[in-house]
Amino acid sequence: MESRVRSILNDPISAHMRPETTQLHRNRTVTQALEEIRANPPVGRVVYFYVVDDDEKLVGVVPTRRLLLSQPDATLESIMVKSVVAVPYTATVLDACEFFTMYRLLAFPVVDEHRRILGMLDVELYTGEMMGMEERTDNSDVFQLIGVYLEPEEQKSVKAAVRKRFPWLLCNVGGGLLAAVIADAYEHVSTLAKVVPFIPVTLALAESVAIQSVSLAIQRLHGETPRWREFLPNLGREGLVGLALGIAVGATVALIAFGWKGFSDVALSLFGGIACGVTCAAVFGLALPFLLKLLKRDPSVASGPIALAIADMLTLLAYFNLAGWLVKG
Repeated sequence: MESRVRSILNDPISAHMRPETTQLHRNRTVTQALEEIRANPPVGRVVYFYVVDDDEKLVGVVPTRRLLLSQPDATLESIMVKSVVAVPYTATVLDACEFFTMYRLLAFPVVDEHRRILGMLDVELYTGEMMGMEERTDNSDVFQLIGVYLEPEEQKSVKAAVRKRFPWLLCNVGGGLLAAVIADAYEHVSTLAKVVPFIPVTLALAESVAIQSVSLAIQRLHGETPRWREFLPNLGREGLVGLALGIAVGATVALIAFGWKGFSDVALSLFGGIACGVTCAAVFGLALPFLLKLLKRDPSVASGPIALAIADMLTLLAYFNLAGWLVKG
């Protein structure tokens, strides 16, 4: 049983997708779209209607409820959801399973490298494949199945795991040593009684945001080929998120430090250092998985250690420079 499940999980997704999809042009009105659907009734259960442009590229999705409840003269482009999660045709069933567990949608379009729709993967179709091997009565079993078999599929020997992970842990060693060098270079600041107590919290906040950004980036990249046109907008958005988070937590820590110690110069240094460190951590946390995947490296193993090392160094530099400028001994 287990070997059969693993075999299916390694199948190409093209062997399990449903080729029939309902594709509607972005310029159609709701009335025109409904007439087109009635004239060409969809095969099987339809959950989403996919919207394409003149080149038949996927540009959006319209859920059934939204199509039925929108104004008749509204265009599909105005009511569609532009952020469409699609499964690349190169994915395996295992990759598709992770899409279902990650996004909890009932169907995904399968697209080629040009974002043209090749078919649709329906969770009902997938569970039907699984039920053929073992009697299952609940669609939620598919998620339990993934949890059971995904981990063994990816497990390696202890030796292989250590060999794969150890080189990247050296990034932490290198980052820690560089952080020590930075602290030594800024000894006139890093040893000040006002500054020292807050070094751990500045590093912890930057590291937390870096790991969050790395995790989000890996989720977005899973099973997909990285594209520059998507990377740059995402990087800018993550930078703004990082800046907002940095300002929020920086202000919080600064107020607590001021209330505790009463030093306005330290509070300002903390605010600026944390805001800068968290922003940089968010940007590098998102960028590293993308760059590593372009280099054919495993971003899930390598991104974390590198992001943490960079976050530590940049945060210390920001904090120590501001403290050297603002804090009076």
